[in-house]
Amino acid sequence: MKAAPKKDLYRKLPSVDELLHQPEVAALVESEGRANVTEAARQVLETLRQEIASGSLDASAVELAVGGLASAVERRVRQSLAPSLCPVINATGVILHTNLGRAPLAEAALERIREVAGVYSNLEFDIASGERGKRDVHVERLTARLLNQEGLTGIATVVVNNNAAAVLLSLNTLAEGGEVIVSRGELVEIGGSFRIPDVMAKSGAVLREVGTTNRTRLADYEKAINERTRLLLRVHRSNFQIVGFTEQPPLEDLVALARKHKLRILEDLGSGAMIELRSVGVSGEPSVWDSLRAGVDVVTYSGDKLLGGPQAGLISGQSETVARIRANPLFRALRVDKLTYAALEATLLAYARQDHNAIPAVRMMRLSAQEIGRRAQALADILLAKAPRLEVEMVGGASVIGGGAAPGAALPTILLALTCQDLSADELAARLRAHQPPIVARVEQGKVLLDLRTVFPEQDAIIAAAVLHAACQ
Repeated sequence: MKAAPKKDLYRKLPSVDELLHQPEVAALVESEGRANVTEAARQVLETLRQEIASGSLDASAVELAVGGLASAVERRVRQSLAPSLCPVINATGVILHTNLGRAPLAEAALERIREVAGVYSNLEFDIASGERGKRDVHVERLTARLLNQEGLTGIATVVVNNNAAAVLLSLNTLAEGGEVIVSRGELVEIGGSFRIPDVMAKSGAVLREVGTTNRTRLADYEKAINERTRLLLRVHRSNFQIVGFTEQPPLEDLVALARKHKLRILEDLGSGAMIELRSVGVSGEPSVWDSLRAGVDVVTYSGDKLLGGPQAGLISGQSETVARIRANPLFRALRVDKLTYAALEATLLAYARQDHNAIPAVRMMRLSAQEIGRRAQALADILLAKAPRLEVEMVGGASVIGGGAAPGAALPTILLALTCQDLSADELAARLRAHQPPIVARVEQGKVLLDLRTVFPEQDAIIAAAVLHAACQ
């Protein structure tokens, strides 16, 4: 039988207006809006025209497609209006995974957001006096309490939208128009090509590099100090280490040098731990109070890294200096909203109560390889019993902190190593990502690796179902 001419196939397609008047599509217009449904109808019809043009549809296939146009439009509308930001299961073992949103929030933080977000709050209102208040108090009182417990007094804290903003605001306030001395070994670049020299330039301060990449001595700082010097800057080396033939002056010596020349010293901690990380096997990562106790004037750190809270940049330091930073007009442009304050307040309250396990990122750091291994074994037993195409091994490995924190730290873990007949590791990993919710794993040496350290226990069953579905498709 001779194939129908393409022009006859095109005639079988309704116009957009005709399609919109079909009862099912008209009902969709009422619920989802005319503009959204019209755009979806145009896209569906255009797809059919392209398939006819390519010769991939005959007359019977076109008739079948036309009969399902209403359903096709509905699917396209649902897809276009579905949120693109969605939950994923992090099976990579990277606790503060920047691409996956860094620190998951504590339940108490989520509850605080729910409590204050849908109603009015006293964000900037003093209930006792009935007058305008300051939003800083909701976090400052708690950071002051935590630092007082470490013997530190007279410390104030303000919050901006991330640590880069905290550094920018501090440099602009304390060193605009003057020089800031920093070691060449600390001119770091973090994600997204965001570099300390660029932040420095935007702040209005002038960068003065000293030392070399691997060795900077106290004398290098002292030689660079002149009448234009406003600040000494110490920067945490995010995402890398310098090892071997290295030298860096102790922080206490750098503070003494600043005092000698009547200068201030700013330390960009980046991550900003509020617990002693040696207790979880991580060394060399200073806490906020370590820096302040050493005499640093101002410390900047992140809310969504080692602190385990929402994205924010915290600036803690001597009250007089922090007051100057807060008075900077840039502060208003960089400040955070009630949602961030609610989540930060709940996170800091957990620290004040010493309920560290309430903070997911901290709890994950504290998990032992034995605890992870027990969960991995239970999951392996399910997979081996139900999926003969799968090969499942339990192997020793390492989790990492991530997010630019403790770049050299490795936390012992037990990994599930998966291989599947007729599927490459990349194909199996892609199928896991296509699951709802998506499961993100590592692929190494031809195997898919699952690290349950970063998987919430209630998600183990979801992983089992997803792996079984992927292996049995």
